Amino acid sequence: MTSFDDRASSDDYVDESRLVVHKENVDLDEHPGRLTIVLGRWIGYAAARRPGGPFRPGFWRSPLRGPWLTAVFSVVLLVGMTLMFLTGLASYAAYDPNLARVNDTTPDKGLLGSWLPTWPASPSWLYWVTQGVHVTLGLVLIPIVLAKLWSVLPKLFEWPPARSLTQLVERGSLLLLVGGAVFELVTGVMNIQYYYAWPFGFYQAHYYGAWVFIAAFVVHVAFRLGRLVTALRSRSLIRELRTPLSATRPEPPDPDHLVSPDPAPPTISRRGALGMVALSSLTLLGLSIGQTLGGPARSTALLAPRGLALGSGPNDFPVNKTAAMAGITPVDDSWRLALHGPASRSLWRTELLALPQHTARLPIACVEGWSTGEQTWTGVRLADLARMAGASPGDELLVESLQQGGFRAATLSADQVHAPDALLALRVNGADLSLDHGFPARIAVPALPGVHNTKWVTRLTFQAGAAR
Repeated sequence: MTSFDDRASSDDYVDESRLVVHKENVDLDEHPGRLTIVLGRWIGYAAARRPGGPFRPGFWRSPLRGPWLTAVFSVVLLVGMTLMFLTGLASYAAYDPNLARVNDTTPDKGLLGSWLPTWPASPSWLYWVTQGVHVTLGLVLIPIVLAKLWSVLPKLFEWPPARSLTQLVERGSLLLLVGGAVFELVTGVMNIQYYYAWPFGFYQAHYYGAWVFIAAFVVHVAFRLGRLVTALRSRSLIRELRTPLSATRPEPPDPDHLVSPDPAPPTISRRGALGMVALSSLTLLGLSIGQTLGGPARSTALLAPRGLALGSGPNDFPVNKTAAMAGITPVDDSWRLALHGPASRSLWRTELLALPQHTARLPIACVEGWSTGEQTWTGVRLADLARMAGASPGDELLVESLQQGGFRAATLSADQVHAPDALLALRVNGADLSLDHGFPARIAVPALPGVHNTKWVTRLTFQAGAAR
């Protein structure tokens, strides 16, 4: 049976016989309407029946909680979450969803993405950096998000939940903010681990979830920015970092009731709490950054499924999907590349090797945050193949793969096709491509997401771009 306090405090006094809220005790809006009156009566009714447990002001007794500590976590998240959203938006734009339907995983996005520009083909490291920052930052922020949630736990159990329409809007945005952050971080981590324990598509849900989160984030910042600045100015960070456990004292009482009215003796200083959170974030950084950097650092990525060494030789770098996973059987001498355009033709692999070859050092980076690091690719320039097919300079390129399901096709823009280092790669690091890396031929284009660097290419179709 749920336990309640025997009576409300004097601050929550209500005439229960008529449920009339005493004006001096409830923060009603200045010009109350019908909704405000109803809300006020509900507030009074709820205040008179405060639940026990975590809803009691004295339940949360940590002497560290207070506006300053919360503000420190908040300012880190203000910068980190903003950067994570922007790099995530860049990741979405890199798929060029507005270029062709085959690239678009969210065709009903409307104003949430129809304005995005075509993704450039330079610098070659662009997607490598933006997606690496997005994924790595998401992992690094997890301890800070948890610490911020811990610091405001009393607010999550505040009773009554809202005392005015303005506070009701703020609390609603808080629900979307916390729920959105948890959803984005959990689905992001599960995507890194290739564990899809849900019935919906990751790309769609993660993208729309990001917009829900950022909308709530903006509302929350608008409501709280003034108090954030005031709290940060209330204490010196340097002084707190020099304060030992023996000198740790609770913060002064605050209007948000984060500071406990009955604090327990401290068992850790604020310096220790900040250091513990920072160390947790640095540990996650150290155990995951190697998957983004590639090369020798790959062996340090103990939390990344694509982090460890894969063997030896020129083809020793990660793959997202093996040939077996993609339904690819060994390709024999009957393979020919179908080249479609005004002057369509087909080419044996030996004929492709006889064409002028170009070599470029390019990374291939994937949405999960891992990268091959820079590899040396050799093959035929896509621009040369465009001329062979009689394509116009502004034509786009539809690339199709032998792969079964998944990202088996992608459309490249004219700028991507004519980038100097855009290749139909036949060799890597001086050796033929392995079957897992796309033999007999794959796309290698600067700054493209890994899934658009299509493997096991079977057809190239040069076509006029749709009017946008």
